[in-house]
Amino acid sequence: MDGCTQHVDLLFDVGPRQAATHSYFDGCSQGGHQGLTEAQRYPADFDGIIAGAPANNFTALNTFSHAWTAQSVYLDGGPATLTNADLADLHKAVLKGCGAPADGIIADPLSCTWDPGTIRCEAGQTSTSDAYCLTADQVTTLRRIYAGPTDEHGQLLYPGYQLRGSELNWAGIITPTTATGASGDISFVRETLRYQIFDSPQPALTYKDIRFTAAYYKKVMGLGEGMYDATDPDLRAFKKAGGKLILWHGLGDQHIPAVGTMAYYKAVEKAMGGEAATTSFARLFLLPAVAHCGGGQGPNTFDALTAITDWVTRGDAPDSLTAKSVDSSGNTTAARPVYPFPYYAKNTTGGSATDASSYTPVKSTAEADLKLDWLGSFRSGYETVGNWVGGKWLVTRGKS
Repeated sequence: MDGCTQHVDLLFDVGPRQAATHSYFDGCSQGGHQGLTEAQRYPADFDGIIAGAPANNFTALNTFSHAWTAQSVYLDGGPATLTNADLADLHKAVLKGCGAPADGIIADPLSCTWDPGTIRCEAGQTSTSDAYCLTADQVTTLRRIYAGPTDEHGQLLYPGYQLRGSELNWAGIITPTTATGASGDISFVRETLRYQIFDSPQPALTYKDIRFTAAYYKKVMGLGEGMYDATDPDLRAFKKAGGKLILWHGLGDQHIPAVGTMAYYKAVEKAMGGEAATTSFARLFLLPAVAHCGGGQGPNTFDALTAITDWVTRGDAPDSLTAKSVDSSGNTTAARPVYPFPYYAKNTTGGSATDASSYTPVKSTAEADLKLDWLGSFRSGYETVGNWVGGKWLVTRGKS
């Protein structure tokens, strides 16, 4: 698992002595993974599915993606080049480099290509809170994190990477508390390598054993992809059954890079025959500065359940969701609309940044034109199913 919580909500439209007429699935992280598994392998189970921050590219995520960030932070197996204490100043530098507005939220982070090398420390210079700069190793670390895991030919081994602006959410997952402490990424990789991917336990393996080569990628993906992953873009059976799908992802997600969900959605568009054919039953919403399954710096509370039920029961496709920031007393302190991919909310009115009416939809060229040089692919036919047959574990190919 990705180590994060998931939940399932089933909502039944019932009356006195009346059987259920609709069923819905709502999950995030591993729950989002399960939601996509349902849509792909069991398309008639649910009328509506909400899949948040899905860990659907499970094998590559928990091996290559997490190991890459771990090996990037702990360069050559040494102490961490970045710790939690660095994140606040780093984040300020990123916001400045990306031209973020006064509210500190980068609405379209995929379009930002800020290079950490622009704040490399000069010879003899020491970083301070007033004059923050990066060591050569820190520049290397950050460039790797923002670029994503690649093989010896420069091809991505996971279709995603950390977006600029997500830095404050890295604490404890990508970066440790102290230079000699451990990060969450190390734990994710360790347990996946030792007890999930291989045919037998490998209790001595760690993140340091992952090799970023084409040959090693093919070996690992051949072991786990068919059983664990939910990356099939062909959702024709789900659409034919009348199913509706809301995908959502926080753009500041520290566990599962949101770019991977964008890449999957674009693959769905290709498999389904284009944007219009896809948005008729499936839409992706990206929440700026929101961390994994919530939290972060942006408005992160929204009602996807009403949106999916209205879509299923009345045919009202969601043209936007309203995300809110809510304080400990339950008061809304900020709100902004979230539009379907590849559109984002931009303050075009000059109104308050905390008022949803200040925003209008603007197409993200970076999202619309997203192309990844990825060694893997989104395809059908990779799925396998395991069952106990005659006291033996039998693995066969097929969706169900």
